[in-house]
Amino acid sequence: MTTLAEMSLNELIELDRRDCACGREHRAGLRFLRIGRGAVHSLPEALNAIGCKRPFVVCDRNTRQAALGKALAALGAAGVTYTVFELSNPQVEPDERAVGSLCMAFDPTCDGVLAVGSGVINDCCKVLAHALRLPQAVLCTAPSMDGYASNSASMIVNRVKGTLYNACPGAVVADTLIMKDAPARMLWAGLGDMLAKYIALCEWRISAIVTGEYYCPEIAALMRRSLAAIVAAAPRLMERDPEVVGAVAEGLILSGIAMAMAQVSRPASGLEHYFSHLWEMFALERGQPMELHGLQVGVGTLLTLRLYDRLRSVRPSRETAESAMRAFSAAAWETDVRRVFGGAAQQLIDNENTLWHKNDPARHAERLERILANWDEITRIMADELPDTAQTEALMRAVGMPVRPADIGEGAQDVRDALLCSRDIRDKYLTSSLLWDLGLLAAFADTL
Repeated sequence: MTTLAEMSLNELIELDRRDCACGREHRAGLRFLRIGRGAVHSLPEALNAIGCKRPFVVCDRNTRQAALGKALAALGAAGVTYTVFELSNPQVEPDERAVGSLCMAFDPTCDGVLAVGSGVINDCCKVLAHALRLPQAVLCTAPSMDGYASNSASMIVNRVKGTLYNACPGAVVADTLIMKDAPARMLWAGLGDMLAKYIALCEWRISAIVTGEYYCPEIAALMRRSLAAIVAAAPRLMERDPEVVGAVAEGLILSGIAMAMAQVSRPASGLEHYFSHLWEMFALERGQPMELHGLQVGVGTLLTLRLYDRLRSVRPSRETAESAMRAFSAAAWETDVRRVFGGAAQQLIDNENTLWHKNDPARHAERLERILANWDEITRIMADELPDTAQTEALMRAVGMPVRPADIGEGAQDVRDALLCSRDIRDKYLTSSLLWDLGLLAAFADTL
């Protein structure tokens, strides 16, 4: 049988259902995809494919300039009527305010949602379309992230950055003549978002051993394929050649399909994303502007690779791990969470105490036994999945990307706090979770 990683994009989209050896069914929610020069002209065809006759078109001030005129010209030429709404904030955040604005402005004569944008616009429109039970299409304006074809939306809910699982867009249109003109920082962001997959796949396999989390080798292989395509195209990314941008866009969309098939974001994000999530939450708490997610993720990837470079030379010690667990103070932990997260802290404390119980000594003991019994396999996974840190940094530098926290305005304290508290915002087993279980997290944070 042909594996998922061996299928073309069209074959993956046309796959109605695949009964996988992992025990789950896989299917791509995407039903129409067009990548290439002039792809914007296929918007009427894309809307028809998802059953939308009158779209509610959403943009912001940047994507209005980048692509709205071309999108509306394509719709008008085909006689498609529409309603346009522009999110007016200078910097739109993916939160209740943005989605609430869309809900209040929504034209009930529309029967679908067309997002003109990239990460934030796409995510907010996913939440809106899912709530209204309407189909969604997206016109990509930048190769800046891999969520175009995923079924998840990265949102700020009650001041906490989290993932909402709803439905992926039914149609994705990526015009390389539009995407190639995106700001350099957005091109870098797409590469940063993809380099994260090295960490994500490593953590996914480790978590399957330590916590028994579901893992699918076929989806992991599909994600490796998308990652390889991006890395191969990366050295020419800043040439802005439409064919190179198209190759990057294909890799990003393929990554989103892999997430949709897994029905979780685990194949695509790990600790490197949590550096970004926490830095975004810190900025929100302080009323400061946020850096592009993909740029934060790229820096987080290098930080996490350096953690692994050190961890690979460690032989776990039961005594060290158990001593750290005995010394753990729930009261001190709660004080630290309040210091780091401010207004968002109480929700996280409540989640840990009522839902997650990651800090429970009995659960720690169970995880530690699995880690110690499988350490050789865990280190083999690190060797299998992780790239050379210096080569990864050299690739990023070659295209002009930021590589250090200071390059994106993050100080040493925020880096340390992000690592220490990354395991506190969701119930997901991360590299920081492994370090905590081994009694090494504080020591690693002090030297990062």
